[in-house]
Amino acid sequence: MPRPRQPLLDRQRIVEAARALIDAEGLAALSTRRLAAELGVRGPSLYNHFATKDQILDAVADSVTATVDTSAFAGRDWREALRHWALSYRRALSAHPNIVPYLAQGPGRRPAALAMADAVYGGLVRAGWPPARATHIGAALRYYVAGSALGSFARGFVEDPALYAAHYPHLTQAHRLAGHQASVDEGAFALGLDALLHGLAAEYERTVGPLESTGRSE
Repeated sequence: MPRPRQPLLDRQRIVEAARALIDAEGLAALSTRRLAAELGVRGPSLYNHFATKDQILDAVADSVTATVDTSAFAGRDWREALRHWALSYRRALSAHPNIVPYLAQGPGRRPAALAMADAVYGGLVRAGWPPARATHIGAALRYYVAGSALGSFARGFVEDPALYAAHYPHLTQAHRLAGHQASVDEGAFALGLDALLHGLAAEYERTVGPLESTGRSE
C-alpha cells in the first residue's frame, strides 16, 4: 500500500484529542492508553511526539492559555488591560473547566503561560507598579479568575423550594438561582472584578501617584 501523504499523528492532533477527552470526562480520564484508543493508534505511537503523559497535559494546558488575550498590556491603561485580560482569561478557562486544577499549579515551562505572565507583569511594571506589587496583582487576578472557573455559584443550589422554606428563611428564593446561572455567575464575576480594580486604583494613587483618566469609572 502507498504510504499516507500525511503522518497519522502529529502534536496538534494529540493535543486536540486529549483536550476533548479532558473536557468530556475530566483529568482522571486521560491516560496514554485511553488517548491512543481515541486516536485509533497504538500507545507507543504517542511517544514519538510526547515522552510522558505530563508533557501531554502541559501541552493541553498551554493550548488553553494560548487563547487568552494579553494584547491590552502593550499600550492601554493598566486598569483596562487587567479588565480585558481577566475577561479573556475567564472565557478561556470557562470553556475548559476540567483543566483548571492543572493550570492552577503554575506556568512551569509552558511557553504560552510564561508569555502571559511576562505580558501581565511587564505591563504593570511599566505602569509604575513596584515589581513586588506587580507580582501580587498578577497572582491575585489569577486566583480570582481560576476560582470563578472551577464551579458555578448558582448551580450549587438545588431547585427544591421545600428544602429552603422550612429552615432557611433568607434563602426562600434560592431554588431559582440554578435557572439563572449565567446571569448570576457573570454578574458576580463582574462585580468582584470591579471591586478589585477599584481597590487597586485606590492603592495606586496612595502609593504610586495620580491616575490617568480612562474615560470610565473604576
